[in-house]
Amino acid sequence: MSSYHIHKPVEDYTLKNIDILSLIFDSEISLTTDDTVMHIEAACPHNKVTKPKCREYTERIAYVLREAYGIGAKRPGTDVVTCISTGHVLLPSLFYGVMAAGGVYSAASPSFTVAELAKQLQHGESGLVIASDDCKEVASQAALQCGLPRSRVLVLKSDGGERSLHACCPGSPNLLEQYLGRLEWERVFDPAVLREQTCALFYSSGTTGDPKGVRFSQQKLTSSAQVSLYTFRDYLTRQEARLPDFKLEYRTIAHLPVAHIAGCQGYLLHPALCAGTVYWMPRFQFPDFLSYCKTYRITFFFTVPPIYQLLVNSPLVTDQFQHMIHTLSGAALMDAELAQQVEAKLHCTVSQTWGMSETTGSVTLSPWDTSVTDGSLAPLLSNMRLRLVDDNGVDVAEGQVGEFLVQGPMVTPGYWKDESATREAFTADGNGRAWLRMGDLGYVRDGKFFIADRKKEVIKYKGLQVAPTEVEALLRTHSLVKDAAVVGVPDPNISRNELPRAYIVAGYRGVTAAEIEEFVKINLASFKHLRGGVVFIDAIPKSLSGKILRRLLKEGLGTAHI
Repeated sequence: MSSYHIHKPVEDYTLKNIDILSLIFDSEISLTTDDTVMHIEAACPHNKVTKPKCREYTERIAYVLREAYGIGAKRPGTDVVTCISTGHVLLPSLFYGVMAAGGVYSAASPSFTVAELAKQLQHGESGLVIASDDCKEVASQAALQCGLPRSRVLVLKSDGGERSLHACCPGSPNLLEQYLGRLEWERVFDPAVLREQTCALFYSSGTTGDPKGVRFSQQKLTSSAQVSLYTFRDYLTRQEARLPDFKLEYRTIAHLPVAHIAGCQGYLLHPALCAGTVYWMPRFQFPDFLSYCKTYRITFFFTVPPIYQLLVNSPLVTDQFQHMIHTLSGAALMDAELAQQVEAKLHCTVSQTWGMSETTGSVTLSPWDTSVTDGSLAPLLSNMRLRLVDDNGVDVAEGQVGEFLVQGPMVTPGYWKDESATREAFTADGNGRAWLRMGDLGYVRDGKFFIADRKKEVIKYKGLQVAPTEVEALLRTHSLVKDAAVVGVPDPNISRNELPRAYIVAGYRGVTAAEIEEFVKINLASFKHLRGGVVFIDAIPKSLSGKILRRLLKEGLGTAHI
């Protein structure tokens, strides 16, 4: 009998064994109808895609991929199609269309350099690249480096009402006009196939090493989408019981890259089941974002802490969020103070979700009618299981810090063609059931989950653990510090010992390293002092989601200029 202390959600849902396209377009549980406008171009609102049109373009794109490029012809789940694109209204149909053809959708960041994209193409052994018009040059050059001809680089356009798919070479016809057929997807209900057959790859952030291709099967996508749908339906039921005339219009704004799992869930999956309308921006532009939120009366969005900080601090934010009902934060931890400021500024409930690509997004999530502003994580998501363990894999008591482990139908089966990384990411209990290592350290207090730090980022000084986020939080309270990051550097005198070092973005050039070090000495225990020194830099390197790229600091990106 297992002695594990397993945390469980309030309730679990019964989930259907069904493929993602059948769930979106055919399932009776979906709230979306044929009258639902699923996607609208924010800069050109007459450019819209209804549910029937979304289905049509999904099947037309699938037909082109199968007939012209052989995607999925031999065996589903093996042909990788890499997509590098900014946001536009046919991007969802491209995502669905690759899977309808039997291909594997590999998401690449639109901010990639040629070298970064080429590396992903090689890793996935991708034989076809599809880009938005503004990414076609990077796509073409990366394909060339990988030995792919320009005829294997396609450009999909849908801005301003255009509907075209061309090969990236002179005189290429519009493939959506040249190939007039439609390919229906294969309906899949076999649990084993749904669980194991890869349909998408999203790459991990790479903040602690080279990015890895996280495998997504149909089950992972449908499980996450169904849990989100049922949670949303429960919210609607509660609101309708409280307010008989309650009616919610679900409108969100697509401003984050769809190359990340959060963008995939927030724009391609969840609204498609919850009768949501997604207004698309190509890239995030703050003034446009504010304007669209007001003009289109946005009711909900998910975004990241740096954007929330911008919303809180900017004098441009006035009456743009009058229709907001709920907002969600994720990708990086939002502290309690910022959460409270966001609620006050946007006049709606705010919560944060916690998860990673390997969990198909959320592990914890709050309903729309609740808020989390105490710095804790949201409640555990339905159908998920969670443990906290020490370095020996032994469950820790409440209040003690341990690493989070999770199980659930949304957890990835592993990494694409990387068995070693897959083994390292998972542990197993006595029955052989895998637990995914989240890499986050945290604790439980009064039934709530709290993050302490990233396990791999914890600094070990003479056997004691120094949490970088704790020191960083203190440093940011200093009146002369604009931003800060803390990493461990090797101790020249003691083997395997680390010394905390602070990288500081100063408010002005008058502050000194000695002042910063003294400030930490006054406020923190001795083992947390900055024995590794203080380095002044112009900006803290961060990912698009706002995570500090400590690896770059350790590799020497940060050099002193004061």
